Amino acid sequence: MKSSVTGVDSQALLITVAPTGAETAKADCPQLPTTLEELVRTGQECEAAGAAMIHVHIRDADHRPTLDLARLTDTVQALREGTDLVVQLSTGGSVHDPLEHRLRVLDAQPDSCSLTMGTTNFGDDVFSNPWPFVCELYQLSQERQVVPEFELFDLGQVAALQRLLDRYGLPYGGRVHCDLVMGVPGGMPGTTDALVAAVAALPAEVTSWSATGIGRTTLPVGLAALSKGGHLRVGMEDVLTISRGVPVESNRQLVERAVAMGDLAQRRPMTTAEARTLLGLVLAEV
Repeated sequence: MKSSVTGVDSQALLITVAPTGAETAKADCPQLPTTLEELVRTGQECEAAGAAMIHVHIRDADHRPTLDLARLTDTVQALREGTDLVVQLSTGGSVHDPLEHRLRVLDAQPDSCSLTMGTTNFGDDVFSNPWPFVCELYQLSQERQVVPEFELFDLGQVAALQRLLDRYGLPYGGRVHCDLVMGVPGGMPGTTDALVAAVAALPAEVTSWSATGIGRTTLPVGLAALSKGGHLRVGMEDVLTISRGVPVESNRQLVERAVAMGDLAQRRPMTTAEARTLLGLVLAEV
């Protein structure tokens, strides 16, 4: 990473779990946590396994993606009551959600929010993030005191992050945490070479970064991130097999594998308290 954070052990590994996403249908994957009860239970299991942050998409009563504000607010509250995880809401929703609905996600008062730094071809769809929307969402996160995680799908978005910081300054909390999302059809490939290039281009203001490998890129991206001192995001939003041809049974499995990978790299799972310090949610003790 570009710089260290006072009060956080450099060997501590932030593991974020992304348990649901907006793409997979419940009918196709019954083990996907889509109800509030399933999501809280998943959060509890993943926290016990070593996760410190949860990246949340929600579903409606028919298990379809939604940005309903009441459901988002109830989900944040339930996860805070049932876990000690840092609660990060997706402002991406699904690729079909209007921009104005995505801005309202911050009304649910999460600890953190995702903030994608540009428009990306997402398979056959388009994940729209126009520059004016990015700027509006960033300023809203500063105003609402929500810590953003900058999602970077390609090198152009890495450059856009520098542009954003130059124009509007540091985020709430003063830390800059980003996630390299790799292996999406239309984004940067999930390869070691791509990760090294992206990390080398990160702005000097970046204090921590993680990486997400989609599908079969999960393991190579995870191993490359560990070798570069980064953190990991795992979960059924991003991959549905635990090994070739073997379906994932639960998000806990993926967190446990991330912990095992970290152990090989002599990195221990970060506590939720350390995660809050890393992200600027709690000032580090001097």
